[in-house]
Amino acid sequence: MRKNLFVVGSAGLLLLGNMGCASTSFLPEPSHGFFQRELPSASGPPHKFWVYRPKPSTQTVAQGASGSGQPTSTREGKWPVILYLHGGGERGDDGVAQTQVGLGPVVQQMQGYFPFVVVFPQCPEKGFWALPDCAARAMAALEVGLAEFQGDPDRVYLTGNSMGGYGTWYLATRHPGRFAALAPICGGVKPPRWVPIPKQLQLIRLDGDVYAQVAEKVGKTPVWAFHGSDDPLVPPAESRHMAAALKKNGGAVRLTVWPGVGHASEEPTYRTPELFDWFLQQKRGEPSADAGSEAPKLRVP
Repeated sequence: MRKNLFVVGSAGLLLLGNMGCASTSFLPEPSHGFFQRELPSASGPPHKFWVYRPKPSTQTVAQGASGSGQPTSTREGKWPVILYLHGGGERGDDGVAQTQVGLGPVVQQMQGYFPFVVVFPQCPEKGFWALPDCAARAMAALEVGLAEFQGDPDRVYLTGNSMGGYGTWYLATRHPGRFAALAPICGGVKPPRWVPIPKQLQLIRLDGDVYAQVAEKVGKTPVWAFHGSDDPLVPPAESRHMAAALKKNGGAVRLTVWPGVGHASEEPTYRTPELFDWFLQQKRGEPSADAGSEAPKLRVP
């Protein structure tokens, strides 16, 4: 369902009008910007989420370390897609909070020139991305982004921070081979103490080597994980253990630990153009492109 229509402005998301389905027939949607969509929910209010579509003329991503932008190369008119999973603070049903932190502000600042379709689902108030119902919401939103916004199913990149970092590992485990690359940020695979997961809903045996189990499911999907060295909420060891398990399993993995950074490691990560250059080099079913072994420099405007 099409609801409120927003576009990107200097102040962020700007409301153009409260346009219900009946009133949109005479006002066509713009070619780019943020578009709100709804999907029915099994219980509670409908799932309001956002999909960003770049300008049709967009050809290059932000300049990377080499100084040369990577072409989007829209294969058959299809865009690469990022599925972004927000952190715990943006849970709810307002349909907006998930665009205000993490990846959202970066996309907004680029004013239509961020060369990916980006899907912003929202987890309900008491939900957790690493649970089947919330994961299903994210995947349903992704399908809308692919079908309606000309997304390329072979170039879907999964990323998220904090709770979304946990969700990144979870969705990759639940849907092995579905994503072209993963970028979990300050996440982990061992459920936090405050999120009890019933045994019947667990994808991995928590009494076994959880990292090896997840690594086996992720397989050869390229991974670039990020964490702050001083994270007080999610131990950096979670990302280190996962990187080690993936390497042992023959996976393509890089790990960047930001020195002196706490839990908000999404800030330097999403301000790093090399990450998006790296995404564009990955395609499902093809050998991984090397992300480089050195951590990129902090690039926070």
